[in-house]
Amino acid sequence: MEHIVIIGNGISGVTAARHIRKNSDKKITIVSAETDYFFSRTALMYVYMGHMKFEHTQPYENWFWKKNRIELKKGYVTSIDSNNKSLNFAEGDTLSYDKLIIATGSKPNKFGWPGQDLDGVMGMYHKQDLDNLEKYAPNKNVCKRAVIVGGGLIGIELAEMLHSRHIPVTFLVRENSFWNGVLPEGESAMINREILRSNIDLRLGVNLKEIKGDANGKATSIVIAETGEEIQCDVVGLTAGVSPNVDFLKDSDIEIGRGVKVNRFLETNVKEVYAIGDCAEQHEAIGSRRPIEAVWYTGRMMGETVAQTICGNKIEYKPGHWFNSAKFIDIEYQTYGWVWAQAKENESRFYWEHKDGTKCIHINYDKNTRTFIGINTFGIRMRHQFFDKILTEKRSVEHVLEHLADANFDPEFYKLYEQEIVAKFNQENGTNIQLKKKSWKRIFA
Repeated sequence: MEHIVIIGNGISGVTAARHIRKNSDKKITIVSAETDYFFSRTALMYVYMGHMKFEHTQPYENWFWKKNRIELKKGYVTSIDSNNKSLNFAEGDTLSYDKLIIATGSKPNKFGWPGQDLDGVMGMYHKQDLDNLEKYAPNKNVCKRAVIVGGGLIGIELAEMLHSRHIPVTFLVRENSFWNGVLPEGESAMINREILRSNIDLRLGVNLKEIKGDANGKATSIVIAETGEEIQCDVVGLTAGVSPNVDFLKDSDIEIGRGVKVNRFLETNVKEVYAIGDCAEQHEAIGSRRPIEAVWYTGRMMGETVAQTICGNKIEYKPGHWFNSAKFIDIEYQTYGWVWAQAKENESRFYWEHKDGTKCIHINYDKNTRTFIGINTFGIRMRHQFFDKILTEKRSVEHVLEHLADANFDPEFYKLYEQEIVAKFNQENGTNIQLKKKSWKRIFA
């Protein structure tokens, strides 16, 4: 019986295993050194915040794996011998495979800062990070202050987590405005205000110089590079992005760049070895997408795709239109299509912000053809199905605004802002767009 081994029990690896089992009787083994069972990584913050227990993050009961004949092996893979088709483990044992799927995900970036490996210094990506956070920051009595280094999505999640336990937080952001390499100026400024409104000590345009520790190897303070200021703290969160977890492949025959190099079918340069999820790097980017995408839904799609290939139905990975969602403390964020931090030469922008400073939309479109390119929404939920269809059909910005009521996801009795948004667009552009009444038939016809 053909043996499929999957390294990594995140969303990518587990999705691949589930779909291989649906379509075959192959032997399947999932290898992981992190946890015994698959869990929802994005839910870790809610465990710390008290909204759920860790076992609630596990989508499947413990009996699920045996019932579906998916073997689980707890162990750390140190190297792969692709010539003999075997994995070598830190414990000294080996495991043979017929086909291998590498789904090892990401690890937090470290940039050689002095003290970066002290106790109390952690990322916020793995279950072990959550365990360390509970150990070193259970409450404000044990953790008098935390410092977070890095201004991305994981950083602001960690800030919200610590804030929920009333632990003072200093947030070091290298850029002069939060996440402004991704967000345009208006949205970035809105999140700056939201962070400050939450009484988080936001420091913009600064870098970490070093982390200091005591004689026991425990972090006690950080030093800011630009000013030399020393800030006393008990926890340091390193959230300056993530990178593919592929160090164990450096001496193998498998080609790696930043991640494991794959083609459109998620195949590596070694026959019958595949890579999916955060650790996979496309040889050539797909459209405007980045070669590596650390996004939950693309990991799931890769798992489904590679499972089809392994089960004899070889298909190309096609992620479709870009979208993403997140939450910046109390402001929900969605993006569909492309709204770059800086507009390109052929693009025009329309920005509307509510007077309360916590809601906005930012629309990007082609200035010549008027074709809709993308939208950012903050504090207002929009429907994925609507924008997926609009982008596929290459509709105009005027069409999007006419049908903005169809895009709105908010419940029936929430306050609506479409009239105000369309009125501002008309005023700025000299148009006479009329908002159409909501019609679900128009979306899916």
